[in-house]
Amino acid sequence: MSVQSNEKYLRTSDIKTSDLQTSDAPLGRNDLARLVAADIAPGSFVNLGIGQPTLVSNYLTAEQDITLHTENGMLGMGPEAHGEEIDGDLINAGKIPVTELPGASYFHHADSFAMMRGGHLDICVLGAFQVSATGDLANWHTGAPGAIPAVGGAMDLATGAKDVFVMMTLLTREGASKIVESCTYPLTGVGCVTRVYTDKAVFLTEPQGVTVRETFGCTLEELQDLVPVPLTAAVEP
Repeated sequence: MSVQSNEKYLRTSDIKTSDLQTSDAPLGRNDLARLVAADIAPGSFVNLGIGQPTLVSNYLTAEQDITLHTENGMLGMGPEAHGEEIDGDLINAGKIPVTELPGASYFHHADSFAMMRGGHLDICVLGAFQVSATGDLANWHTGAPGAIPAVGGAMDLATGAKDVFVMMTLLTREGASKIVESCTYPLTGVGCVTRVYTDKAVFLTEPQGVTVRETFGCTLEELQDLVPVPLTAAVEP
């Protein structure tokens, strides 16, 4: 099952772009995770990458009936474990203690990667260093001298999942946009990203360009000053 298509959103030239602003301030990590969780279609099979994406598991509801996959070999992962829930042998791919839901199963690492590569996941949520205007993803190496590459299963997820969501801050510590015309870092996947969730806006990557679904703490015009690719508004009909 795939998530709702980007085609659901219509671009218009005459809407009030300030109407896209749904929050007075940029979103924090947990608010962003809550937003991503709410956008995952019921019944989906989902992989959450390490870092910020793991927070999404804390905001999925029982009514959504989402099955979480983790590449170290588990289906049916629950939220993060705390206190007496912690089992040292029960962790996600980011080595964070997690819980298991009824019906959870375990399997060999090779089987886990076969699920990823075989197109059996509806969505993966990954972090990123850069996302290009055409949906290219760079998230495993900056190429900086001494930097430790960390590809993990990202390439398998980026090419195997039906939808790739990215969850990241919009700007680097130096203030540069992570949404770029073309990635300058080594690529993880080509044209694979469908949505980008950031602290300042939600972006949809489409063949005709990048559209903005909503903004947080800024208008579309203020956002355009930060992002070096043309942006247009996307609104739900």
